[in-house]
Amino acid sequence: MSHSDPLEVVLGFVRTVEAGGGGADIDPFLAEDFTLTEWPHALSKTGSTRTREETLAGADDSKAIVSGQRFEIVRTTTEGNRVVLEMNWSAVLLLDLPHWDAGETIRARSTAVFELRDGLIASQDTYDCYYTGS
Repeated sequence: MSHSDPLEVVLGFVRTVEAGGGGADIDPFLAEDFTLTEWPHALSKTGSTRTREETLAGADDSKAIVSGQRFEIVRTTTEGNRVVLEMNWSAVLLLDLPHWDAGETIRARSTAVFELRDGLIASQDTYDCYYTGS
């Protein structure tokens, strides 16, 4: 993958995820020591931190959980090698989860902070606010 500007790298990554990309598809975007930190939210009261390998496996596993992921980018901010995206996310659930049933569309307002190094994403912190009301 070419090392373009940080915003273009991050948007390429997000569009690959949105297109249903699995681990092999997102792999070229991630640094070898990539970490993903999900801060606490409705589906994970304690949040989590994942390694690159766990993130790649999770991308493959997500195909059994959701379909039709959409990321509506509301605002972007770039400062050096840091990119912040504010997004409206949605997907159709393929199984039952707390607050939703299979077939329902799940939605969240999300902010993601990406740090890049040498044209690759070195870390991602996500802050998800899920809409759980009717």
